[in-house]
Amino acid sequence: MTSIPDAIKGEDWYGRDLDGVEYTGVVFDDVDMTELRSSGATFTECVFRKVRFNVSEHTDSAFVNCRFESCNFFDSTFRRCKLTGSTFQACEFALLKVEGGNWSFTGLSRAELRGATFTGVRFREADLSQVRAQEATFEGCDLSAVALDRADLSAATIAGSDLTGVDLSDVTLRGTVIDERQAVVLAEALGMVVVPVR
Repeated sequence: MTSIPDAIKGEDWYGRDLDGVEYTGVVFDDVDMTELRSSGATFTECVFRKVRFNVSEHTDSAFVNCRFESCNFFDSTFRRCKLTGSTFQACEFALLKVEGGNWSFTGLSRAELRGATFTGVRFREADLSQVRAQEATFEGCDLSAVALDRADLSAATIAGSDLTGVDLSDVTLRGTVIDERQAVVLAEALGMVVVPVR
C-alpha cells in the first residue's frame, strides 16, 4: 500500500485522472491540477493553497471540510460533488460550472462569482455574504437559510431556487431574474402584504 504524504508541494498534476482516490488531512501547495479529472475521489479536511484547477472536471467527488486558499477554478466543472463545510478564500471562479451536488455550509464570503453557473445545487446554510455574483446563474438551487448579507446579485438569475429563510433586505438585486413565486417571497421580505387579484 502506497503511503500518502502530509504535504504535496509544487507538483505538476496536469491532466491527471484521479479515480476513487482518498486523501485526508493533506496540504496541496502550489500544485498544478489544470485539466485534471476526478471521479469518485474523496478529499477530507485537506488544504488547497495556490492550486490551479483550471479547466478541471470533477464528477461524484467529495471535498469535505476542506480549505481552499488563493486557488483558481477558471472554467472548471463540478458534477454531483459534495463540498459541505469547505471554505474558499481569495479564489478565482471565472466560468465555473457546478451541476448538482451538495455545497451546504460552505464558506464563500466575498467570493467573486461573476458569471458562474450553478444548476440544481444544494447551498443550505452556506455563507454567501458579500459575494459578487453579477450575471451568475443559480437555477433550481436550494438557497434556504443562506447568508446573503450585502451580496451583489445584479443581473443574476435565481429563478426556480428555494429562498426560504433568506434575508434579501440588503442584497443588490438590480436586474436580477426571478420567478413569480419568488416575487411573492421578495415582496413579503420587504414588508409588503401580497393579496390575490379578484
